[in-house]
Amino acid sequence: MSALPTWLHASLLSVTCFLMTLGFYYMSKWLYRRHPSILVMPLLLAPLLIVAVVVGFKIPYQDYMAQSYWLLWLLGPATVAFAIPVYDNRALIRRHWLSLSIGVTVSVLVAITSTVVLARVFELSELLQRSLAMRSITTPFAVEATKAIGGQSDLTALFVVLTGVIGMAIGESILTVIAIRSRLGRGASLGASAHGAGTAKAYQIGNAEGVVSSVVMMIAGMVTVLLAPVLGQLLW
Repeated sequence: MSALPTWLHASLLSVTCFLMTLGFYYMSKWLYRRHPSILVMPLLLAPLLIVAVVVGFKIPYQDYMAQSYWLLWLLGPATVAFAIPVYDNRALIRRHWLSLSIGVTVSVLVAITSTVVLARVFELSELLQRSLAMRSITTPFAVEATKAIGGQSDLTALFVVLTGVIGMAIGESILTVIAIRSRLGRGASLGASAHGAGTAKAYQIGNAEGVVSSVVMMIAGMVTVLLAPVLGQLLW
């Protein structure tokens, strides 16, 4: 039997990678529902399994992304869909518009500037600095903001996942240590610092915390995207 043509082999490989990505995600999601542990979080387990397979079988990045780019394309509709919970919680935003506005703006500025300062202290390259800067907002917004400041979106997505996993793991403990007892304050802190993973943790703590966290996460993302070009000029 003759070998498969090169184009057919590449197509089969890319489709297999796409199905593998979906399979690892739904498998980790199934495991997390039954054994809610940070070790089997979809945000952590699925990427680790994908990296292990891609590296182990030496699959070129271009072949992996040939079909999986559809998953990145879905970030666009996902970003637009964030408008729905903002609309659903418009009464909450109206009641706390001042504290939300000030808190989100401060959190965005502190997250970005502190990240860049620490990156410079450790003498990281400028590309890493730009890619790290947007790590504290959810992936759809982070990717767009990173493009505006000249970072690499793939690296930013990785840093976003790491930030979310760490925030989900230790965020509640830190809030307890610094004695933040307000339900709104706890939810806002998790949403502003650990985006989607933090919001999932906030919903585990309580519904009020989860609602505030989701609203703050989305507003922080929108504010960051709007401020990114200006911050890029000021910081570099």
